[in-house]
Formats: sequence, C-alpha cells, structure tokens
Amino acid sequence: MRLVMMGTGPFAVPTFRALYETSHQVLALFTRPARPVHGRKSQEPVNPMRALAEQRGTPVLDPESINTPEARQALAALTPDLLVVADYGQILSTETLAISRLGGINLHASLLPRYRGAAPINWAMYHGESETGVTVIHMTPKLDAGPCIAQQATPIGATETAVDLEARLSAMGVPMVLRSIEQLESGTTTPIVQDQTLATRAPRLKKTDGIIDWKRPAQAIENQLRALEPWPRSYTHWHRPGHEPLRLIVDKAAVVPLASPKTPGEVVTGDGGRLVIAAGDGALELLRVQPSGKRVLESAEFLRGYPVLPGQTFGPHAEE
Repeated sequence: MRLVMMGTGPFAVPTFRALYETSHQVLALFTRPARPVHGRKSQEPVNPMRALAEQRGTPVLDPESINTPEARQALAALTPDLLVVADYGQILSTETLAISRLGGINLHASLLPRYRGAAPINWAMYHGESETGVTVIHMTPKLDAGPCIAQQATPIGATETAVDLEARLSAMGVPMVLRSIEQLESGTTTPIVQDQTLATRAPRLKKTDGIIDWKRPAQAIENQLRALEPWPRSYTHWHRPGHEPLRLIVDKAAVVPLASPKTPGEVVTGDGGRLVIAAGDGALELLRVQPSGKRVLESAEFLRGYPVLPGQTFGPHAEE
C-alpha cells in the first residue's frame, strides 16, 4: 500500500523505521514545523522523525496545520492508501482523513479510552497507575476517540521514568501497527468501539505541573518525579530564613517512613548526608537535587554547601 507517515516525537520513530522494512511504499513524512529552543533562538530542537526521513530520502512536509486547503492539496497529490500517525501533535479533520483511501490509524500510548490527549504516559504515571499500554485506533476527527483495532497492556515499573516507559511502549506498538495495516489491507479488522463514559484526559504538560505539593502523599510525589521527566521536571523552593527562597529541581527521591507527624514540607532531617522532607502521608528523602543555575548534585554534596536545618520548610514560591 501507499503509506504516509505523520509523526514528530521519539515515540513515533520505531514505527516509522519499521515501515521501511515492509513491502509497502512510504510516500512522505508529515511532521510539525521546527521551532527554536526556548532561550536559544539560533538553535532548533532535534526532530528524530525528520532526521530519519532525510536519511532515507523521504520527502518531508511540515505545515503549520494539516487541515488547511494547501496541506490537504499536498497530501492528496500523494494519493495515499493509508495514513499512519503517531506522536504527531495535530488532530486530523474529517476532510483530511477522507483524502486517504482507508483513512488513518493512530498509535496511542495508553489503554484507550483512558488518557486521551498529548501526554498519556506522563499522566498515567503521575496518577500512580499500575499498568498502561498501547492502542491502535482507526482515526476519527475527535481526539483519540476512534474504534480500537489493537491494544496491549504492560505493568509500569516501580522505578521507570516517563522516558523509560515511552521507549518501551514505542517498541511494543510496532508489531501492532504492522498487523493493523495488514488487516486493513485485507479487510479483516475487528474494531471495538470505545466506551466514551470511561474516557479520561491527558492534556499537554505545563511548566507549573512540576510544582511539588507537599500535602500530597510521598508516593504520589515520587510518582510525579518520574512522570515529569524530561520536562517540565518537578521542583520546589527551600525557604531559608534571611534569604530568598532557593528553587530546587528534585532529580531523584525515595519514599521513607515518618516516625512522628510533621507539617507537609517540613524538613525532618538535614544532616548525615540525608535530606528528608515530610509529605501529606510519609516522607520523601531527596537523593539528587539541582539548585537553580547549578548542576545536579547528590544530596550529601548539596548539604555540604547548603546547610538545611530541621524545622525549615520546602514549598511553592509566593509568586506561584
């Protein structure tokens, strides 16, 4: 079949690479336009999909919107049989999907209908789900709402970060996408309509999602740390008497028991190379932190330069 790939982020790369190993023809890649890295206007973020397409000599198109008449005209000129979409970042309209003979399929990193949206891996981990998975849907114009063609679940590892889990799920999805393409070609798919009453949302991440709320249970905060890698990461402020609050990114932490009740955000231990902060339930030992403008430090190293005393507090800045 004549395939058009649509994708931008690393989650889509294994699927895109696998399409070249099939008997199908990869006509083009549609990807999001390049944009400057924040604070470094002369540099563009790496787009692994664009890099792979250029390596393979595949045409790359990057319209601001896939649904404009100009973009649809460019897509129609390719006369595709099927659109293969993963981690693209745009919703395809009815008119755009209709250009392809068989419409489009989308590889989504959740057990749909749960966690529809731009950040399903992050929010599943943030909310402490024990498992997640990947789903291939036959696309409709509504966000991640099409009938499911294939789905597979997997446990979320206790120490996995969102980066780790994304890599694992992207590889899991490859055989499912290839099998779905063959079934669509032969007309043997058995789609399952999603139960809309079970749908939950996974909106695009914001920088403020990284603020640590110490009133939450320690385990929930530790889930957050792993979920918000590599961006926006999780951060708090050390409120130092006589000084401006110091912003700290918490790079790694472990849940520890709390011997006696403390106010959430209160420093329990700040000596012996250990930094322990009370949470709403239990406590969190900060293992690696990154002070504002500095490199990541082991907590013992941080404490040698920044004496943290029991009874001091960690929490949001007054402006947050």
